Amino acid sequence: MFAIRSIQPVILAALLGGAIHAKADAQGLALQPPTPHARVVTVQDPRASTAFKPDARVVQDMLNRGLTNLTGQASVAAAWAGLIGSNEVVGIKVYSAPGRETGTHPEVVAAVINGLLSAGIPARHIIVWDHQEADLRRAGFFALTNQFGVRVAGAAEAGYDEKTFYETALIGNLVYGDLEFGKHGEGVGRKSFVSKLVSQQITRIINVAPVLNQNGAGVAGNLFSLALGSVDNSLRFDSVARLSVAVPEIYALPALSDKVALNITDALICQYEGGERGLLHYSVVLNEIRLSRDPVALDVLALQDLERSRHANAPGEPPVATELYKNAALLELGTADPARIDVTTLRPPPHSETTTR
Repeated sequence: MFAIRSIQPVILAALLGGAIHAKADAQGLALQPPTPHARVVTVQDPRASTAFKPDARVVQDMLNRGLTNLTGQASVAAAWAGLIGSNEVVGIKVYSAPGRETGTHPEVVAAVINGLLSAGIPARHIIVWDHQEADLRRAGFFALTNQFGVRVAGAAEAGYDEKTFYETALIGNLVYGDLEFGKHGEGVGRKSFVSKLVSQQITRIINVAPVLNQNGAGVAGNLFSLALGSVDNSLRFDSVARLSVAVPEIYALPALSDKVALNITDALICQYEGGERGLLHYSVVLNEIRLSRDPVALDVLALQDLERSRHANAPGEPPVATELYKNAALLELGTADPARIDVTTLRPPPHSETTTR
């Protein structure tokens, strides 16, 4: 079993730490260092999509420019080689349930695969994955097998690892496919087991998440997508309060968070209503790709996109809950304070500019 960081002790420590910090300030003693800043590179290009259909060539250029800027490397191959070892098995985590229009776009994933191949990662060591194989097929990801020779796999179909799990006192209503489905006894239903695909096969993870509203988590972003896409018995996390604790704690499992090499927000399209259903009439075009090592910062920026789009198109909608992202910051998964997120914006050539806000 992998141990996890739990939010409740961290919250207590933060409260105690705040009291100690205030006392030290009053006495003129040295203060604790401030929360570090997160770095995000955003690449914009209005040519990235037309009528909601991505242009693969433009998307490839956007990803390449963002990656070399984020890593400081002169070439795309060197940038990927600095993130992923040539002997790694790379799992590209996508969010496919809404379909190819408003979920993760296959064109963005293809751009990632091209980069990995340029860095010497064998195609057989690349796995495009999500929770359900059926969603991957409907969203068009199996075409990448024919195009590149990579694997496409569902976490559920790979089965679950009985030695790697997340446990809480909350008992779930187990369904077919869950590891403990049909079992009885004390403690049954309290664990969410990690897929063998993640715990036993994949050694490095690249997150590629859309800007898509999720009613419980706010956004089906890097945290939500990886956490709930990796485990079974997730129906028990059916409320904002439960998700705000479970998602950060599951993401913090060493079998997940320790493997994440890069987080990418596929911000070509922003769907501000509709959740797992692809609904283009609730969508706006952003034509952006964002890259960071900080999943929390990327999700916070995506939440801002969703809030702006809702305010412009569906005024009166209540703001989304942000407790999940504050909890993730408490677990040191990333930065939730927008004031501490440094965004470098790259605009398209030939008049490419770089600004920092």
